[in-house]
Amino acid sequence: MLQSYLDSETNGHKSFELPGARPHYNPDRPGQVEHIFLDLVLDIPNQSFQGTCTITLAPVRSGLTALTLDACSQNIHSVQVDGTQQGFDYDGDQLHVRMQTPTVAGKTIKIAIAYSVEKPRRGLYFIVPDKHYPNKPTQVWTQGEDEDSRFWFPCFDYPGQLATSEIRVKVPKPLIAISNGELIKTEEDGDSKIFHWLQQQVHPTYLMTLAVGDFAEIQDEWNGKPVTYYVEKGLEEEARLSMGKTPRMIQYFSEKFGYPYPFPKYAQVCVDDFIFGGMENTSTTLLTDRCLLDARAAIDNRSTESLVAHELAHQWFGDLVVIKHWSHAWIKEGMASYSEVLWTEQEYGAEDAAYYMLLEARNYLAEDSGRYRRPIVTHVYREAIELYDRHLYEKGACVYNMIRAELGDELFTKAIHTFVQDNAHKTVETIDLLRAIEKATGRNLMFLFDQYVYRGGHPEYKIAYSWDGDSKLAKVTVTQAQVKVDKNGTKGDLFDLKIPIGFGYSAENANSEAGVAKSKIFTVRVHEREQSFYFPLEEKPQFISFDVGNNFLKTVSLEYGISELKAQLQFDPDPVSRIYAAKAIAKKGGLEAVKALAESLKNDTCWGVRAEVAKNLASVKLDQAFEGLVAGLQDEDARVRRAVVEALGKIKTPESYEVLKSLVEKGDASYYVEAAAARTLGGVAASGNLKDKEDEALQLLGHLVREKAGWNEVVRGGAIAGLSLMKTSPAALTLVVEYTTPGVAQPLRLAAIRALGAISTGQTPNNIDWIIEQLEQLSQESFFLTQVAVVGALGHMETAKAIPVLSALADQTPDGRVRRIAEEAIQKVQKHIGSDHAVKQLREDLDQLKKENQELKSRLENLEAKSSAS
Repeated sequence: MLQSYLDSETNGHKSFELPGARPHYNPDRPGQVEHIFLDLVLDIPNQSFQGTCTITLAPVRSGLTALTLDACSQNIHSVQVDGTQQGFDYDGDQLHVRMQTPTVAGKTIKIAIAYSVEKPRRGLYFIVPDKHYPNKPTQVWTQGEDEDSRFWFPCFDYPGQLATSEIRVKVPKPLIAISNGELIKTEEDGDSKIFHWLQQQVHPTYLMTLAVGDFAEIQDEWNGKPVTYYVEKGLEEEARLSMGKTPRMIQYFSEKFGYPYPFPKYAQVCVDDFIFGGMENTSTTLLTDRCLLDARAAIDNRSTESLVAHELAHQWFGDLVVIKHWSHAWIKEGMASYSEVLWTEQEYGAEDAAYYMLLEARNYLAEDSGRYRRPIVTHVYREAIELYDRHLYEKGACVYNMIRAELGDELFTKAIHTFVQDNAHKTVETIDLLRAIEKATGRNLMFLFDQYVYRGGHPEYKIAYSWDGDSKLAKVTVTQAQVKVDKNGTKGDLFDLKIPIGFGYSAENANSEAGVAKSKIFTVRVHEREQSFYFPLEEKPQFISFDVGNNFLKTVSLEYGISELKAQLQFDPDPVSRIYAAKAIAKKGGLEAVKALAESLKNDTCWGVRAEVAKNLASVKLDQAFEGLVAGLQDEDARVRRAVVEALGKIKTPESYEVLKSLVEKGDASYYVEAAAARTLGGVAASGNLKDKEDEALQLLGHLVREKAGWNEVVRGGAIAGLSLMKTSPAALTLVVEYTTPGVAQPLRLAAIRALGAISTGQTPNNIDWIIEQLEQLSQESFFLTQVAVVGALGHMETAKAIPVLSALADQTPDGRVRRIAEEAIQKVQKHIGSDHAVKQLREDLDQLKKENQELKSRLENLEAKSSAS
């Protein structure tokens, strides 16, 4: 599953465990569920359904006189065991069956539960047109992960139970129904049609699915197995553009995981209003219809391709090999996320994959520093869905990458093959992965798991370097900055890792082969707070690479001379090392830094490095940085142009405003570049020294919002974000509020709701009250994405009036994710309230001083340049 998506302090990090968190374990097992058969009739106009759930159970012990099943908000009409009526008690959450005949170990029984559900709160969703959205398609779809299957059928709802399954469902014509496994029968029944699906391989309840709609069906195949894409009619071309690489991906992952695709078909169903990016139900993935690309979106949107790869990889990691308990979900989510990296490497090369890996690490690092720190594996939480965060996905991917680096490609592949083959159609825990690695390679990687999986955090390295020409010794000092020293000694977790350090020589160096940068690599054990290492070299290196290949999850601060940094930026073969060098060069500042970064922005081979260089170039507070950046607007890669546009937003001058204005007026081949230009224009126009441009910018952005409707409302969403940065403009606020009303295209409406939080911080007290009223009204809506947008907006506000709305939403929502982020938002608001007017004034004064300082520095650099030229 890919999500679109604090009390005690530990080492300066907020705790993951909220009040009410407790240890969670799988329940005692009354027996082995062998088969689940759902026989259902949908009543779409009334958003209800009825039917029978029949569970075949093989008891593991004799003498059981009661069974407890998960069944939330259902109407239980009767319970039979082997055709005999049974007594039962039902409390709205669990069904307690009183068995007339005690169980006999190994003797299977069939439990048939007649039930119905009206307007289900979760689990199964009815999507229908309404007065605000009359063109919305009629669809029904399910979402089981983590523990939501219990909302649409009675079951033992935890991943430790694996069973075959069967769904027979009656739907009105012309709708079709898609489910797990194979379609074994269809029947006509007047104005309705019955679809009968059978899943013959065992899987858990959370992967059982049903999707109903008037879909177009696009057929593909892999090795004779059907590969099918279901989309709303009229979107067939977008379906092929978005999902057409699936057969090649199936071939790739079959080889990569050492196990041919294990199910009889692979279907991808794009549904409306989906609450995740995608969900890997066994053999039948559901995807949000917002992932469907048109030709222009495909220019620079690889997120759909990554989403398709992620959910497909789950068919092995998650569906074929199933986690036994939610606390071990990183095994599947980490590998599915890492599979995005693997596919990027396969399709686009090693440099793109390395940059993708860096972005994965950064996503985790942002959560670790800004939200909370936790071990990847923990069974202490309030609801299992809380585990589905950036520690689980992105940090999990980083762990797989470190395993690969530690073993090497050949042994990594062997270990993964062993793990999948040994555990196919079984449940696993983290220890099973360790055992497979040891079985396949002889390596014990517990040291890595102890440091990165079973505890929180990562090393934060500071690297210093010096050269002793007389002794021909390179000295590298490594400090683990996460470890603090006070009067009581050290505080914080030390990491103990063997890290390769490389000393590089450029392609022009006499000791290098023509056109090839060379390096000498030493591996050292870094295990203390501060260590100095000495390396004998024949001559002074031109650059230093700490953690050659950048495989360990860490942060790095390079604290050495600009000449070595410039050589690293120019010659290091690893794009991530070049990015670290760019950041360090930008911190040095000065005209030399600007020239080095501008050169890299023009010439680096990796688009990711060029994008990062643009960000760093903008942070150098010299006017000359602007000229270097503007050249980047001609980059052939739209992702680099987008980064340049966003970087220009940091340079709040009349010149940057004019460049952005021109881009907004002329447009770009990329939706995302246009959106970035609109968003950035609003921020630049709202800055203190450009207030006279605000009305003009308001007109430009207003025109975009009204006229630029298009794919996923990306451009109009960018314009709304730009308006939200005009924090003191009542006119901008009025325009934003206009697009929060029902009937507005959903992606644009959600963007406008989120924008209310950003724009609120500069508005008058009356307008802030108006924003609160709007958000309070919006918080009554039940749609998950609307609730998330409302929480996001309220969390940005700097008024105590946001807290009651957040509290009410946290209390009323049935969704654990919304509850958690609402509680976290309350804490953010409480912090914001502390930033009073005096602090804001200080910030403004500091910004003005920085601006004046930049002007003086730029003049000085120009004078020095002229002086040296003469």
